[in-house]
Amino acid sequence: MKFIVDAMLGKLTRWLRLLGHNVEYSSKLDDAQLIAVAKKERRILLTRDLELYQQATAKGVTAFYLEGKTEEERLANLTKRFHIKLDIDMTTSRCTKCNVTVKPIPKEQVTEKVERNTFSHYDDFWECPKCGQIYWQGAHWAHIKKTLETAKEKLRR
Repeated sequence: MKFIVDAMLGKLTRWLRLLGHNVEYSSKLDDAQLIAVAKKERRILLTRDLELYQQATAKGVTAFYLEGKTEEERLANLTKRFHIKLDIDMTTSRCTKCNVTVKPIPKEQVTEKVERNTFSHYDDFWECPKCGQIYWQGAHWAHIKKTLETAKEKLRR
C-alpha cells in the first residue's frame, strides 16, 4: 500500500515502512504539495490535521484522518481501515530513513558497519541499498513486538 503522511506523523512513517509499506514523508511539504503528491502518485494521505483531510477529500484524494494518541492506537486504526498486517516481514520491510526495500546482507560484510558487540550477538542483518543503513533484530526488537501486539489487542476490543 502506498501512503503519504503529514509532518505530524513521522514516527508512524517508520512503523509503516518497517511493515513493508511505501510511505512518502517530508516535513517540508505544505498542505497543497501533500495533496498534489497524493493525487499524482495515487497515495493515501494520512493526517492528524482535520482541515488537510477535508481539503484532500474535497479534491478527490483518498485520505484518512488518523485518530489515536499512541502509535499502538494509530496502527490499530490503520489496520481497521486498510487491513494492514501488523507483522514485520524482513523480505518486504523498507528502510525507515529512505523508504527503499532492505536486502539481506551476509554477516561477514557488516564487520566494519556495526559495533563489535552487535556483530558477536546477532547473525542476521539487512542493509538499505540506497543509504547503507544496517538493520538487525536486536534488543530493541522486544519493544517493536510489544508495540505491534498491543495494537493487535486494541483490534480485538
